[in-house]
Amino acid sequence: MAVMDNKLLRLLQEEKSMHLKGGLYHQTQIKLAYNSNRIEGSKLSEEQTRYIFETNTISVDPNETANVDDIVETVNHFSCFDYMLDVAEEELSGDIIKEFHRLLKTNTSDSRKDWFRVGDYKSRPNVVGDLKTTAPAKVSKAMADLLAAYHEKSQMDFSAIIDFHYQFERIHPFQDGNGRVGRIIMFKECLKHGVVPFIIEDEYKQFYYRGLQEFAKVQGYLMDTCLAAQDKYGAMAGYFF
Repeated sequence: MAVMDNKLLRLLQEEKSMHLKGGLYHQTQIKLAYNSNRIEGSKLSEEQTRYIFETNTISVDPNETANVDDIVETVNHFSCFDYMLDVAEEELSGDIIKEFHRLLKTNTSDSRKDWFRVGDYKSRPNVVGDLKTTAPAKVSKAMADLLAAYHEKSQMDFSAIIDFHYQFERIHPFQDGNGRVGRIIMFKECLKHGVVPFIIEDEYKQFYYRGLQEFAKVQGYLMDTCLAAQDKYGAMAGYFF
């Protein structure tokens, strides 16, 4: 497990406030938004994601189309990351988690469905693959119990953060956006507790999914995937120190 002090958080916060181009904050915004959205089905390329971040416009080839939700959720993810940096050192709470969801899903086509709760827990049952998730009526208590158990841990380390992610995804508290919210929670908690954060890249999503599916039996699959991602982000971050 790679451990660090909070120099990384300070650097990201400083570069954010400076609107610095070409730094670690800039790179992280693009790579995290691209990969986390891509895992969930976004068709935007990393270069298009970069273009949106840098110019607030979208570049599309003449014979290509772009899904409006993909664009909106990319912009929203940038805002979500900024908010995460603002609250990185606060204790993780239901309100922070709901705000991640609100920021991510605002102005999407989902937000125009009267039964879809933007920034609040789901109203309808959902499944992940073939796995049933926590029923809507039980989500609030399940999330409160999960957060309470998490904060009671004597040692907040890499494995505790990964375990929380698994439990969060099993509950699947939101109607949609659970994966992206879950991954930005992991990034936040790594920063808060002095652990090198990481970005699950789209090309490794099958290993990531397998890790989540098998976690109750074999924790190593998910741990190894996240550790490999941590090594890669640590190497990228190391260039800026």
